[in-house]
Amino acid sequence: MKYKKQAIADEQPSMNVEGVPAWLGDTFVCDGDKDKTICAGFFHLKHGDPLVYTYDYEEMKVIVDGEFMITDDSGQTVHATKGDVLYFASGDTIKFETPTFGIGFFTGQRPPI
Repeated sequence: MKYKKQAIADEQPSMNVEGVPAWLGDTFVCDGDKDKTICAGFFHLKHGDPLVYTYDYEEMKVIVDGEFMITDDSGQTVHATKGDVLYFASGDTIKFETPTFGIGFFTGQRPPI
């Protein structure tokens, strides 16, 4: 077993998108099977320019604090709040916005950051 106390409070690296106050980092990586690596960690976004991201892997995200307005490339928008769960497929282009802040816990099938 691995355990990370209060991992939500860890400082995450910037996503380095100009004008977008977004941070994301892997808390744990499961890479025993290199073809099926799973990464899990936290995504933080503060109010500012939206983050537009195209997934090249599968990801699940649970909103753990704050709120997001999340829009997919078909125009579907959800107001996601604490406890909501989202699935993003490889190829999805997603726009993340928040009026204040949002924190999501993710699990993605991708190489570590």
